[in-house]
Amino acid sequence: MSDSQKRIAGEAAALRVEAGMKVGLGTGSTAAWFVKALAARNLRDLRCVPTSDATADLARELGLTLSTLEDTPRLDLTVDGADEVGPGLALIKGGGAALLREKLVWEASDRCLVIADAAKVVKTLGAFPLPIEVVAFGHKTTGNRIADVLADHDIAMPARVRTAERGLVRTDGGNLIYDARCGAITDPSRLADDLKLITGVVEHGLFLDLADEAIIGTDDGVEVLVP
Repeated sequence: MSDSQKRIAGEAAALRVEAGMKVGLGTGSTAAWFVKALAARNLRDLRCVPTSDATADLARELGLTLSTLEDTPRLDLTVDGADEVGPGLALIKGGGAALLREKLVWEASDRCLVIADAAKVVKTLGAFPLPIEVVAFGHKTTGNRIADVLADHDIAMPARVRTAERGLVRTDGGNLIYDARCGAITDPSRLADDLKLITGVVEHGLFLDLADEAIIGTDDGVEVLVP
């Protein structure tokens, strides 16, 4: 069911794009449905800035014209998925290890539209592990500092470096990801600020005050949420 809901949300978001727009392309399974639907519309003069190498490969394969933030520093719209959609459209993102590039593209956009299946909508952020991107050099020391900050927020579980079959997961920029199992984040704004103060932390997956609208796919169609 969730895959169908993701497709519905992605297709609905693609209808928001007009010819000539400069569009940020998100990363992940829901964003991939948007990219496919956008390419199928065959709109003229689109310029698309992808948030990951994987999205760039998909968009290029489908014939979309790609650009970069260097060449297209201001975007009309970014459409991207989320791992959790909380009250006020506060988000957790980064399950696809593209959070730094995603946030750069989001902050360069006039409007940001999040797309998700219904299960992603939560009353309190934190059930999904919070991704934290760190530089590889000295990352264990950075991980200890992250644990101290989490403890100050009454989060007992330390963050764990993300691994896969081939070893440590690296972002497209060569950084590492620590995942913090928070359980519940009672003060997302304060946690976001405290994490950014840690030397070695490049970015975190709390996307606050960035989403203008959410399109949520459900079994009955789409639901639109605003902050």
